[in-house]
Amino acid sequence: MVQAPDSPITTTDLPTLAIALITRAGCEYGDVRFCTYRTQNLYARDRSLSQLSDNVSSGFGVRVLLNGAWGFAASPYKTPAEVERLVALAVDIAKGSRLSQQTRVQLVPVEAYQDTYTTPIEIDPFTVPITEKAELLLRLNEQLLSYGERGIKKAYSYLRFTREDKIFASTEGSLIQQTIYRSYPGMGCTAVANGDAQSRSYERPPLNIGYEHINAPDLLSQVERVAEEAIEKVHAPKSPSGIRSTLILKPTNLYLTIHESVGHPTELDRVYGYESNFAGTSFATTDKLGKLQYAAPWVNFRADRTQPGGRSTLGYDDEGVPAQDWFVVKDGVLTDYLTDRETAYRLGRPASNGCAYADSWYSVPMVRIPNLGLEPGSDGGSHTATLAEMIADTEEGILIDGVGSFSIDQQRRNFQFGGDAFWKVEKGKVVGMLKDVTYHAMTTDFWNSVDAIGSASEREQCGTNICGKGEPMQVAQMSHTCVPVRVQNIQIGGAS
Repeated sequence: MVQAPDSPITTTDLPTLAIALITRAGCEYGDVRFCTYRTQNLYARDRSLSQLSDNVSSGFGVRVLLNGAWGFAASPYKTPAEVERLVALAVDIAKGSRLSQQTRVQLVPVEAYQDTYTTPIEIDPFTVPITEKAELLLRLNEQLLSYGERGIKKAYSYLRFTREDKIFASTEGSLIQQTIYRSYPGMGCTAVANGDAQSRSYERPPLNIGYEHINAPDLLSQVERVAEEAIEKVHAPKSPSGIRSTLILKPTNLYLTIHESVGHPTELDRVYGYESNFAGTSFATTDKLGKLQYAAPWVNFRADRTQPGGRSTLGYDDEGVPAQDWFVVKDGVLTDYLTDRETAYRLGRPASNGCAYADSWYSVPMVRIPNLGLEPGSDGGSHTATLAEMIADTEEGILIDGVGSFSIDQQRRNFQFGGDAFWKVEKGKVVGMLKDVTYHAMTTDFWNSVDAIGSASEREQCGTNICGKGEPMQVAQMSHTCVPVRVQNIQIGGAS
């Protein structure tokens, strides 16, 4: 048994001990993550604060590769004795895994890094008083409910903050400390009329940033528009069904379509069938790499974990691979995937592009979507247009903002998406709202039907904080920075 040191344990003592024990056990690779996560959520419903939570979760996970098989174990107890116990347990699990494993796991190399990374912030969100946060939410709701005589019957608002403190050490020689901050505000309301209820929402996108992201003047300035659009929406006619139409999609809607139809299909573990939970595997198999016309030639999707403020921006992934950027789809063609060290080896790549992430100290790292965005159109390009120009150039179509319902099949081919607000476009003008709009398409048909793409001036950093994957499920977050697009001849159906 390892004896506790006489002097207090320093930040790096236990990770260093774990790596020494992994090496002594004869493992070809091993890593350890010591993590502390703090999450604070405030949610106001109507005129009361209905949820307030401030939770801390702390512990460590040990992962070893022995004779080509993985073993993993985790514990909330950060002591030398527990480190020794967990290393031994992870080694035993790897031995057991090897008995049923058909193919040995191999990893691409990675350099050793001794480094620190902290999200650049101006205001630590955890230093701002709860009362100040609650008062802002209640003020937003009160202003939304002031439209009650015109039909607004429900209002909500929320603030969400996280801080991740992680120490990563590996047998490659890396020792990396990271602190990641995330902030996310939003609000919405529901209008009721004629036996129907319709909602409208607004959020400042979830970003890796401090409390400065909680811009009270901006949030308050959106109240009137959100309420008015909810009221107009509940009185609007339903969308026609069973027709084909031109769509003009704002970034606030398009980001989810990118997430589901480009992000998840290019996760290489999903492509190889390692992962099939939450809408299955992927049609974008490796025999199509460099050949598949995923989108129109003027459409480019770029992954970027270095993007300032991006929801998955960090210094290193959970295998100690530095953050980087690369094209997944270039000039419309599938050119790369999202990889960790294991899947990159199987693909024959010399290195991982750094997509390994675990959502807690007790979770195993897996391939996760990074910040994956749609590049703006080229200046002066024949398919580049502003949102206003797209509308003015459309004889008949539908403009969509925000996200709603969605579904996608088990190979990410066939999808349906809704939205939060819809407007009819006729003869180059927006002529009024619609409700209950969904659009349906095959992934490659949809992206090859993009005939206009926004310029860099209309780029928006949208994204999600609740991407589920795996079993047991892990939750990750990522930005999908994008511009407006126009898509031709898309199937429109009523709400399902």
